[in-house]
Amino acid sequence: MTDLERSLVEEHSLDRDCTTLSRHILQQLHSFNAEAQDLSAIMNRIALAAKIISRRLSRAGLMEGALGFTGNINVQGESVKKMDIYANDVFISVFKQSGLVCRLASEEMEKPYYIPENCPIGRYTLIYDPIDGSSNIDINLNIGSIFSIRKQEGDDIDGDARDLLQNGHKQIAAGYILYGPSTMLVYSIGTGVHSFTLDPSLGEFILSNENIKVPTHGPIYSVNEGNFWQWEDSIRDYIRYVHRHEGYTARYSGALVGDFHRILHQGGVFIYPGTVKKPEGKLRLLYESAPLAFLMEQAGGRASNGNMELMDVVPDALHARTPLIIGSKEDVALVESFIQDRAREVVVSH
Repeated sequence: MTDLERSLVEEHSLDRDCTTLSRHILQQLHSFNAEAQDLSAIMNRIALAAKIISRRLSRAGLMEGALGFTGNINVQGESVKKMDIYANDVFISVFKQSGLVCRLASEEMEKPYYIPENCPIGRYTLIYDPIDGSSNIDINLNIGSIFSIRKQEGDDIDGDARDLLQNGHKQIAAGYILYGPSTMLVYSIGTGVHSFTLDPSLGEFILSNENIKVPTHGPIYSVNEGNFWQWEDSIRDYIRYVHRHEGYTARYSGALVGDFHRILHQGGVFIYPGTVKKPEGKLRLLYESAPLAFLMEQAGGRASNGNMELMDVVPDALHARTPLIIGSKEDVALVESFIQDRAREVVVSH
């Protein structure tokens, strides 16, 4: 048998034995009960949104009106890009008549989007950041989507979604989609972290890496050092430390999903601290930090806001922000040690 024939046989055997996303979820839950089927169906809808957005992104440079800014400002006070709006609409449209979720809470919307016809059946809420790292779109660098699933508690009659103002342990699933050289979907339902790669020829997400474990220590630190002089002394102390010690390398792309994906596989720490003027930081707890914290803990890592476990933080508003230190256990602990040292100095000085 020639090498070409052998590779074709291997390719066909892989196609035959491949595990799809929906099959994998049911295997993880060891059940075909109603809740397992709901969760599988929700993930399939998220996968559909990912395919639609991925297709649009792959052609964005050729399509009139796909790139650039809309001229609007979102609830966060940030300029809205056209792909942000498109991706947000895609998530709404794929869930509208699904009967699966009652509410969709997005970084792009001030209040949740309600689907009344779903509410008697689908007692779930999808929380998501439709496009993370949208500043990278116009220059064709990787970007992502982040999602989290929670069960609705109470009837939410006034439409304030106050039951979402709970800690990250209330998430029953979380994940992200990475739009890069290939489109990947990484998820956890509390049974480890698993990644899937979109096979365009099949139109399916195929299992590519099961039970991902982050190393306990890694060489990478990922942080925007352009903000160095805006940070508290403790974070500057950490940066000076890694500059003086061998074995560290800086990697920062400006796209949270891409930087997190690297840390998840190679180890290290991603840091998005607050600043002296804005100690709460930039990242949103519900839409970005908590879902990634859920994943990182499932992979054996840690997530912190510098003072407590990030999964324990309770937001005071739907769009609450938080500092984020996330990655390998040893590297997160090292960053925290500099924060604790500075805190002790303040106590002693007083």
